[in-house]
Amino acid sequence: MGSPGLAVSPWGCASRLPGGIRCQFAVSPYQLAQETPADVDDEYQWKGPFYFIQGADPQVGMMKAWKCGNPKDGDDEWGEEMKLTEQAVQAINKLNPKPKFFVLCGDLIHGMPGSQWRKNQEQDLKNVLKNTDQDVPLVFVCGNHDIGNTPTKETIDGYSKSWGDDYFSFWVGGVFFLVLNSQLFFDSSQCPDLKQAQDVWLDEQLAVAKEQKCKHIIVFQHIPPFLRNPDEEHSYFNLKKPVRQEIMEKLHKAGAISGMKGSESIGNIHNAIIKDFANEMNPENRQLSGTQTGIKAVFTGHYHRNAGGSYKGLEVVVSSAIGCQLGEDTHGLRVVVVTEEKLLHRYYSLNELNSQGIEKELLDLIAKQK
Repeated sequence: MGSPGLAVSPWGCASRLPGGIRCQFAVSPYQLAQETPADVDDEYQWKGPFYFIQGADPQVGMMKAWKCGNPKDGDDEWGEEMKLTEQAVQAINKLNPKPKFFVLCGDLIHGMPGSQWRKNQEQDLKNVLKNTDQDVPLVFVCGNHDIGNTPTKETIDGYSKSWGDDYFSFWVGGVFFLVLNSQLFFDSSQCPDLKQAQDVWLDEQLAVAKEQKCKHIIVFQHIPPFLRNPDEEHSYFNLKKPVRQEIMEKLHKAGAISGMKGSESIGNIHNAIIKDFANEMNPENRQLSGTQTGIKAVFTGHYHRNAGGSYKGLEVVVSSAIGCQLGEDTHGLRVVVVTEEKLLHRYYSLNELNSQGIEKELLDLIAKQK
């Protein structure tokens, strides 16, 4: 298979790989990644620059529901989302070299658990995603529409049976990736034990990352901790301030440990971040965004617009949707290049990525791995 270190059958069946790391990596449909312990151990080591694709919110059914003003029951048509997701898959399949994986950061479908059209939406989305190049594994992140605004054990179990675990970790080329269930941060009132379990697991995973001395830690979740400012007010599109502060501080401290060179703290290079969010929110802008070595990034969706900010050097990236747009951005995908020193990323419209591919500046960085 094309991406070692990750072993999971499509639409579920997570496994625990050597080293105590709970891994889930959903590969192209109807295939199972068969990785040996040697393959997995090899992924702990830095091998050179690589890239992956991040998408968010295909949210099958939302466009019709939004247009008709009936977000609860108006999702009985989803042809537009299918065409857009097909366009995204086609764009990814054209890329050369291939991305290490394609991650979808939540709200795969619009229908909430128990809703009328949910199963049909899921099946149609899977039918499109199965056309993704077999060398480009798929990683799924749960969103509020996937497990409910107030999730329960039953709704999370239902998601897991269809798409895989709601939180997990994996390694690629010396980089440690964490997939989190952000709905447990948003409202765990009906499943507090599951929230506690994820918290304990996250602490364990950060300890693993510290022991392995990873190059970077990168987090995927659906709901952004914040949209632009760590001190902004709570809304539907971000996490409550106390929860946000707790998770961001935990990730920041982990970054300070993994990013140290001798006695150097990650905070000393905080000002070296080369990001301009005003430009980033324009998908046609050519400027690239980046963070320095050891500073992790949290890639999210949910907002259906591009946004982002930073907390003590920890970057929060909010990517707009493959599906329904709620602002001025275009339907698109984010290309993320991982180098030894930093992360570089740019949001592309689906039309641009299909017609022009990745720009030379990024391709040159990726080519250094050869």
